[in-house]
Order: sequence, then structure tokens, then C-alpha cells
Amino acid sequence: MNRKGRRLAALVTAAVALAVVGTEDLDAKVARMMDEAKERFAGKTAPSIAIEGSAATVVDANSGVALFSKQAHRRMYPASTTKIMTALLALKYGELDETIVVGEEARPEAPDESTAGLTEGQALTLRDALSGLMLPSGNDAARVVARYIVEKTEGGPVPNWNERFAALMNAEAERLGARDTHFANPHGLHDPDHYSTASDLALIAREAMNDPAFRDIVAAKSYRSEAGDAWFGNRNKLLDEEGEFYLQGANGVKTGFTSDAGYCLVASAERDGRLLISVVLQSTETDVWTDTLRLMAHGFST
Repeated sequence: MNRKGRRLAALVTAAVALAVVGTEDLDAKVARMMDEAKERFAGKTAPSIAIEGSAATVVDANSGVALFSKQAHRRMYPASTTKIMTALLALKYGELDETIVVGEEARPEAPDESTAGLTEGQALTLRDALSGLMLPSGNDAARVVARYIVEKTEGGPVPNWNERFAALMNAEAERLGARDTHFANPHGLHDPDHYSTASDLALIAREAMNDPAFRDIVAAKSYRSEAGDAWFGNRNKLLDEEGEFYLQGANGVKTGFTSDAGYCLVASAERDGRLLISVVLQSTETDVWTDTLRLMAHGFST
């Protein structure tokens, strides 16, 4: 077939595709097709990377282009990487220096859940709470932040604050184009109706990293509360210059683990003004770090 014939065939194919779309939302269809094209592009141009996690991606934060993907659109449990969205909403609707009084929401929901050690009656700022959320991955901090944001946006106490905050999370996910994500809580404890994808989490993290306050919080190796009554250490081993998983330029973002989700990690690193975001889902305790290092090495070499 000559060039003219190929162009005609392409036009006919495009017309048929539009006819098939019919009453579907055209913008959503085109966006999904672009995502799939990016994933195919990354897979065909990039050398194979041995990734142990069930799903993974590494994305150029400036362009949004996926440089490598493995089952990046597969719905999976995100564990505590959920807290990226919680922090994003807190920064969108809250005030960093506003004081929050911890309520009964700080009581544990599960015997082995991660906590920031918050106690009922404790007064802390939103900045303190977000540091307790993102560094030690406190589920107590997640609930404190969620209740605070719902009460702030709705003008007073709300009995079903968890459901109201989940609704805010899902609305924000939809706004960002995270079409395969649904949240049921602010912390990521297992719920069959709480899921996301590597691609969507990269999208959410990319949005969050646009906020200077978020970047400052997740890049900190440790944090002491403004009142001096709490100290939080960061679980992100990529930031530890003395550790075996140190990553040059690492500046975030969030670890995660549940028995259903496995080990998860959303990471970010910046070199020479170029920011990359990687996501690994359902990996092992060690492989989640080595997977991330491989993804970042590939991303910076591409």
C-alpha cells in the first residue's frame, strides 16, 4: 500500500473508532487510549527491567510520560500510599498552622496498625499531623486529618466524617483523571472497595509534589512537632544516606504495607532539575526497594 493509501486507511479506522465510541464520554476514551499508547511506547522503546512487584511504573513528572510500565493500569490495593491523597486534600482545604485537638478518632482500628502515637486531647498543628501521617505512616494521624478537613469544609462536627472524607478523596481522584481509583478511608487499611493502580498513584503523587509544603514534609528524614512533644522518623529508606537503599536525589514520597496489598512504595527523586516518580505495588519487603532503584536508574538514563 502506498503512502496515500495508508493515510486513507488510518482516517477510515479513526472514523470507525469514533462511531464505536457512540455515547461514551469521548474525553475519557481518548485519555485512556493515550495512557495505553504511552504504556506501549514505553514497553517498546525501553529495555526490559526485572521488577518483582506485581505492578510498577516510572513517570517523568514534568511531562507525565511513563518511561516504563508493568501492569500499571491493574487495580490493586494501595495500602498506606493512600495517604498521599489524604495529605493532598489537607493542603488543599486546611491551614498548616491551624491547631487541631486530637479526638477519639486516634484510637486504633486494628491491633497492628501503624501509628504516630497521637493521644486524645493532644493539641498539634496541621503541619504536625501531616508529618505524623507521612513519615511514620500514622493511621491515627490520617483519621485526625480526615476529621479536621471534613469539619472545616462542612462547618462543624460530622458523625460520618470518614465517609464524607472518602467522598472528597474520590472527587479529587476523578478531577485528576485517576479513573481506576476508589477510596474508602484516609489511611489504606484493607477494604475490598479501596483500590488504585500504579498509573493513578503516579498521577496523584505528581499533583501532590507540585505543592511546596508537601515536598518539604515528605523529604524530611525526621520531624519534631512545634510544641516539642512528638518526634517522627521517616520510613522511606531511599532518604538514608548511610543505608543500602539510598537513592541520590530522593525526596519522597510514601511507603505502604498490608497483608493484602503486600509492600508498596511511591517514590520521587530529582536530578539536574528533572523529577521522576515511581510506583511499585505488591512487592516484598526487600524487592520494593530494589524494584524502585531499578526503575529510577532506568528513568534517569532514558
